[in-house]
Amino acid sequence: MDPAQEDVLDAVGPRLRALRRRRGLTLAELAAATGVSESTLSRLESGRRRATLELLLPLTRAYDVPLDDLVGAPRTGDPRIHLKPVHRFGMVLVPLSRRPGGTHAFKMIIPARAEPLEPTPQTHEGFEWLYVLDGRLRLLLGERDLTLAPGEAAEFDTARPHWLGSADGGTVELLILFDLQGLRAHTRADAPRPARSERER
Repeated sequence: MDPAQEDVLDAVGPRLRALRRRRGLTLAELAAATGVSESTLSRLESGRRRATLELLLPLTRAYDVPLDDLVGAPRTGDPRIHLKPVHRFGMVLVPLSRRPGGTHAFKMIIPARAEPLEPTPQTHEGFEWLYVLDGRLRLLLGERDLTLAPGEAAEFDTARPHWLGSADGGTVELLILFDLQGLRAHTRADAPRPARSERER
């Protein structure tokens, strides 16, 4: 193996241990979150087990960090965020931030449609904030049916059933902030979640 690759692999264990401790997690908690055994995680952190993609991918999901951050891939010095649009529920989400944990920023694009989508309100843990850049946004929030024009904003507890769409069939562009629970619901779910009963704010 190339000496440079050896150095990268040797540094993975201490980096994983430091990251786990910064997050305040025990090996048992991390094992429960990843499905990787405590003993394997311990050997990985101590360097007695070589890092493999099979072991690192569950850790990237648990820590919500890019794989490059776990293996210590060198930064290029380019400050630009490399945008990779995500397509979900007929919408396009363009990530504007990549920080681990906390709040994530996206530009959301709702394409124009000849036939309006049937609203499918969702609920999930978390909080969202949005700001309309262009078009007319229809926001269903609990029993309320709101139309937001460019320059208008909204914030809401996502335990309330909610749905976003175009108010007039045209394209809508907005900025939206999710906490981690909202990010998972909007970018990783395969289908809308069933709505729970509305919680009082």
